[in-house]
Amino acid sequence: MHGHQPHPVTPGGATAISDAFLAKRGKRRGSYNCGRCGQPKKGHVCHLPPPSVADSSSAAVTPTDSSTSSVPPSPVVRPYSNLRRALSFDDVVVDELLPESDDDGEEEYLSPEVEFDDGSGGGGLPGSCLWEVLRRLPPPALLSAAKVCKGWRDVTKRLWRAAEELRLKVPARSQVGFVGSVLQKCPALVRLSLTMESDMDSTMLACIAFACPNLESLEIFTCEGSFNRITGDELGRFVADKRCLTTLKMEGCSNLGGFVLCSNTLSTLWLSDLHSLSKMVFSCPNLNEISLDFSRQESDSTDLTAMMDGLGRSCPRLKNIHIASLRLSHSVVLSLAAANLRGLRMLSLVLGSEITDASVVAISKSYSNLELLDLSGSSISDSGIGMICNVFPETLTRLLVALCPNITSSGIQFATAQLPLLELMDCGMTICESETREGNVDSEPQRSPNSKLHLTYQKLFIKHARLKKLSLWGCSSLDSLYLSCPNLNDLNLNSCKNLLPEKLVLQCSKLESVHAIGCQDGLIQSVETQVSYESAPIEDRYSCKRMADGSKRVGIPFSFSHQVSDNANSSEFLDYSME
Repeated sequence: MHGHQPHPVTPGGATAISDAFLAKRGKRRGSYNCGRCGQPKKGHVCHLPPPSVADSSSAAVTPTDSSTSSVPPSPVVRPYSNLRRALSFDDVVVDELLPESDDDGEEEYLSPEVEFDDGSGGGGLPGSCLWEVLRRLPPPALLSAAKVCKGWRDVTKRLWRAAEELRLKVPARSQVGFVGSVLQKCPALVRLSLTMESDMDSTMLACIAFACPNLESLEIFTCEGSFNRITGDELGRFVADKRCLTTLKMEGCSNLGGFVLCSNTLSTLWLSDLHSLSKMVFSCPNLNEISLDFSRQESDSTDLTAMMDGLGRSCPRLKNIHIASLRLSHSVVLSLAAANLRGLRMLSLVLGSEITDASVVAISKSYSNLELLDLSGSSISDSGIGMICNVFPETLTRLLVALCPNITSSGIQFATAQLPLLELMDCGMTICESETREGNVDSEPQRSPNSKLHLTYQKLFIKHARLKKLSLWGCSSLDSLYLSCPNLNDLNLNSCKNLLPEKLVLQCSKLESVHAIGCQDGLIQSVETQVSYESAPIEDRYSCKRMADGSKRVGIPFSFSHQVSDNANSSEFLDYSME
């Protein structure tokens, strides 16, 4: 008797195989039936000749009996290994999550006209319907669905192959093989987002580069306790090798040391937790958006002036710039002004205490078409606000000047009056006490009984037709507030502890969210009364909502607000998109 030769069958020919073969195919130790006629092997000499190569292209499986000897034709589509039980894994093991490849090397995609017969477990359900149902499942549920039947498993394999975006959370004790096994299931992947609970190193980066040849977007987020060990040279090689990469966002970049990024396709670059970079070279002619967030350490020795000079020479198409660093100064702004980035529309220079009104003059002369300007943490004054209003009255829609101690309520009122297109304004911690600015927001200033120090409270009157979001968090010196903004829908009054309820007037018909943690209880009641058109007994039925971060949001009746936003932070909730 010759060696075992598997009988070629079609994918849907499982119902035509003999009952004896079906009874044995679920065992892992191999088949005890003849691969040609289906009879038991013990004491059996097969009377059927092996199929020839010429007949294999037109063969089909047919049942045989003991008195008939004919060669059943059957086309070769799948190897015999696929005739084993459809559920190849019972436990979720990383090595068993890899999809089986087809013989011809081509990817199979589900056609909407395909229907599964009752034997495959589809129940006559159209393939398009099953595809739409399964593709909405998260990865763990999709793995469970693959265990239902052979038909569902085939669809889930096609879903993995057709997936273009994947968000993966890497556990703390996971190895590189875990990520590699999942990525190999998705050969068409173009967008990948990793949340690392374990350390990130060059081996993981090489695994991503090998498993995702067509990757266009990569996001790496680090959790508490994880460490990013990627160096600048490793990152530079990765960016240079990925010819399709357009978006790179990475956290925990404290180990870079220095880098040289060269790419003709990279358009978006976000790097955070940077520290003491020896060199930063960007050779990215198509870069549109850059965000560099440095560590809040005084020992940071990064030369931002040289970096700005390099951006002007090698990245002429920059539109959005965000830099957060304690080393931002007037000289850095002058280098940025000399870069002559004609397409710049959004500029964010955060935590630069040495940025003054002179820096505003340099920005105004070089970039007169800004739509967003963020100078939070700078030392600009009301004069700088006036220059901003004179230069950008027809373009500026978002102005953020939080943590600017030299700005008063007069400057804020002037900005809202002179910028008619303004939609978002953040003035957090501007109108506040010096003791509060230097220490805790909720701390009370200590004064001796004989001290002549007294608090100077300020009033704020804002009337604007297009303003949608206003943040006054931490304005502890504000005791009177009048708002007449018909389109305002989000107001942050967190830690406005001296704002008096009787001096609060809100004429905002579209107001949906008011954040009021650290405010007086009377102020919260005043807000509830003014934003609701309902009577007091009806208002009492709607309780205040406690946010996940501990901030309190004033409850608004559903008849007034049908959709309530849930993106509130305890301090500054105004996030702006640089897209």
